[in-house]
Amino acid sequence: MTTNVGLQPVIVGAGPAGVRAAEALVAHGLRPLVIDEASRAGGQIYRRPPANFIQRTAATLYGFEASRANAVHLAFDALRDHIDYRPDSLVWNAQGGVLDVLHNPTRTTTRVPHGALIVATGATDRVLPVPGWTLPGVYTLGGAQVALKFQGCAIGQRVVFMGTGPLLYLVAYQYAKAGAEVAAVLDTARLADQIAATPAMLRQPAVFAKGVYFVAWLRAHGVPLHSGVRPLRVIGDDEARRVTGVAWHDGREERTLDCDAVGFGYALRSETQLADLLGCRFEFAPMHRAHLPVRDAAGRASAPGVYLAGDGAGIMGADAAEWAGERAALALLADRGVAIDAARAAALEAKLEGLTGFRRGLERAFPLPHDWAANVPDDLVVCRCENVTAGTLRQTVTINGADEMNRLKALSRVGMGRCQGRMCGVAAAEILAHATGQPLQQVGRLRGQAPIKPIPIHLAVHAASEGAGA
Repeated sequence: MTTNVGLQPVIVGAGPAGVRAAEALVAHGLRPLVIDEASRAGGQIYRRPPANFIQRTAATLYGFEASRANAVHLAFDALRDHIDYRPDSLVWNAQGGVLDVLHNPTRTTTRVPHGALIVATGATDRVLPVPGWTLPGVYTLGGAQVALKFQGCAIGQRVVFMGTGPLLYLVAYQYAKAGAEVAAVLDTARLADQIAATPAMLRQPAVFAKGVYFVAWLRAHGVPLHSGVRPLRVIGDDEARRVTGVAWHDGREERTLDCDAVGFGYALRSETQLADLLGCRFEFAPMHRAHLPVRDAAGRASAPGVYLAGDGAGIMGADAAEWAGERAALALLADRGVAIDAARAAALEAKLEGLTGFRRGLERAFPLPHDWAANVPDDLVVCRCENVTAGTLRQTVTINGADEMNRLKALSRVGMGRCQGRMCGVAAAEILAHATGQPLQQVGRLRGQAPIKPIPIHLAVHAASEGAGA
């Protein structure tokens, strides 16, 4: 891919990384185009309610992160006259130096040529399905958090949160703090894992202290916390088609609990589809247990003119996203021959490097349950879009010899639906690795394809015809 340095720089994403990237570019005299899928800047972590919604205080919405959320929001608001901003806009394709963008609510699409491009697409939930996860009332942890932040409502009246990762306790705390009944928190990680990881996590003492506070607060307010569990199933009412409870194994026996909603997830995974379409090279990152686009310490990707920042290039958290966004912008400026503050650039890289040990500690404290694939039943639906079960995936391995993710996709249709593998890809890869006896990194990854997310078919046809005529 060639780049045109004379074109306006483009930033995809207006979360912490995108906002700080825009701020750095504007400070050096550039006017970037910022494209964001949300209606207001802030990203998932600092998501803002609709402008016409009942306004709640930042402390209510973001808790300990209120000051940082306010800082990001105010920084972006101050930039509005110095950038071209396209909210409610989804970049659904990238090809030949051009982005295809769907604009809501008009449901129109435009083609945006780009030179330098900063990709700050953020993250989404990492999901390992459990029987019953397709019942109404089951949400990802991120979905449950969005309902609370963006819409001001809980996902149910009596909620169980399960999975693992810091987000598990944060969302449970936010729900309980908002007055919702949290029936239990079910963590697949063991207490021993978290104790063993404490020295590494103490490298970021303020962050570690927040996590300890959430756990202590939940205990003090009577929320049952269970560690080292294995989720068995979400129990549902066959007639009403809704959640009525959960079942799990605590290491000694099976236990059940009544509830009317479940939030679950296993930390986060990077949104990498756009980087894939842009031609970025990927490598397996053991710490993240995923294939991620390669970048240097400044954020430069392998594709010319592409810069990666924030959780879309590897889950490191909101603070790191701000630093990485600014650093990527400084790299873009330097590559254009603009003088930058070299000391500031070096300081940002040092901050990002300093988080690596803490991030390893989190993986040690909240590991993905590596025995998950061995325990899931054949009738478990892994891919909701195409109704592909774990048994179908295993048969595709044993009968058809599939040993790589895209081969598995072609033969079973896993990942071919609306989510394009964002929900089922992690689970399918775990099952494939277990069924073939290969290390996870050997089974590969689902290649990104346009459209990244669902769009009206007539717009895709129109965009394709325009591209053919260009």
